[in-house]
Amino acid sequence: MSQQPLPPAPALNLDDIQGDVILGIPKRVEWFLFFKIVNPAHFKKHLKQLIPAITTTNDIVKARKAIDDHKKKGDPGLIKLSGINVSFSQRGLNALGITDNLADPQFAAGQFASAQDIKDPGQVVNGAFDPAWLPQFKSHDIDGLFLFAGDSEATINEDCDKVFHVLGSSFKQVFKVHGNVRPGKEKGHEHFGFLDGVSLPAIASVQTPLPGQLVVPPGIIVVGADGDPNLASRPSWAANGSFLVYRQLNQLVPEFDKFLLDNPIQEPGLPPAKGSELLGARLVGRWKSGAPIDITPKVDDPALAADPQRNNNFDFSGVADQSKCPFAAHVRKTNPRSDLTNLFGADAVKPHAINRNGIPFGPEVTPQENHEHKTHCDRGLSFVCYQTVLANGFEFIMKSWANNIGFPLQKPVVPGFDPIIGQNGNDARTMQGTNPDAQTATLNLPFEFVVAKGGEYFFTPSITALKTKFTA
Repeated sequence: MSQQPLPPAPALNLDDIQGDVILGIPKRVEWFLFFKIVNPAHFKKHLKQLIPAITTTNDIVKARKAIDDHKKKGDPGLIKLSGINVSFSQRGLNALGITDNLADPQFAAGQFASAQDIKDPGQVVNGAFDPAWLPQFKSHDIDGLFLFAGDSEATINEDCDKVFHVLGSSFKQVFKVHGNVRPGKEKGHEHFGFLDGVSLPAIASVQTPLPGQLVVPPGIIVVGADGDPNLASRPSWAANGSFLVYRQLNQLVPEFDKFLLDNPIQEPGLPPAKGSELLGARLVGRWKSGAPIDITPKVDDPALAADPQRNNNFDFSGVADQSKCPFAAHVRKTNPRSDLTNLFGADAVKPHAINRNGIPFGPEVTPQENHEHKTHCDRGLSFVCYQTVLANGFEFIMKSWANNIGFPLQKPVVPGFDPIIGQNGNDARTMQGTNPDAQTATLNLPFEFVVAKGGEYFFTPSITALKTKFTA
């Protein structure tokens, strides 16, 4: 008798999941408001009034359709859109009297406790590690995060004012970060100039995957859904929530550009400027346009980059060496594709998938900074990602992949650090494979181009949980 197939997993309730978790709130501007709960009873009472304003995933589906319709009509400008999401740290849950164990030790301990293990820069003071973070992230005052995103500063300022009006003195602002999509042709690119967000996973039962896109069970991103590794250990109210990682990542753009200029890849007939461009592409694993070097290893191909049917359709399986893409390239370290599936099976990468929805912050590089090759203004990436198990997602990627000089497992080669986000505390970093004609040559990475300045772990509850657990 043949075995009957399992019934399909139930579809996610998109009206119950906050909007940034899966699809991301459409945005040109985003504010991150870190807050402390001053009066828990009043906060819970007033939060109830805000719940109708919290943006859901279904709201994002409708917003994206409105944006598409606007573009198809050829109407000028942007339509007015905004969204509000709210998340809580473990301290915030404690402050509200929510004592259930969410079965995530990293969340319970907070990101400060993980700083040394993920190799953030810092020093040991009186036997305790003191990360070189912004003081606000070391204050232990962050109970929660309001995320405001939309088409303009004016639009989201209205939402921010609404939150302050409703919650009043029950909470106070600890810190606010202003994020902005970069201007003009740099839209969608981070401050080093590379197109971002190309290789996000597709959530099964929610999104139709593009060629080459990793498809993951919804439980890798959404708590309580099919594929949640800790499903049996979660309280029932945690369903349809997700764990949010916020990281404040400063980018040393003039210094990075100078490093590329000083270390061009040298090939016959390749001008130094093109050699520097090629080095940057090999450090990242994509050209600035977003075209993957695994497909077009020698020259950029903007048409390929602009084609969603092709720009992510690769898996590093074409060659066994680093002639196309270094083993330590950023996109390979953080999404190793066939490097893992060939060794551990087709599903090896899926447990470690994260859904990223960050945004750049800070001004464009000034002429003075370009001239001096020195950063004078804070700029970088407000990194945001969602997952159901922090140890499998963000922390695994940092510890076991980006910071692991032996990963991916390519003996006898030692790939080295992820040159973009790989950290080694205060110590030196190196990588191999940047020169396709000298693949075992070691390139010294004299400083971290991306500097972690702090962050926190949060839980983004469902609309149902907000109504039943977070309000009086």
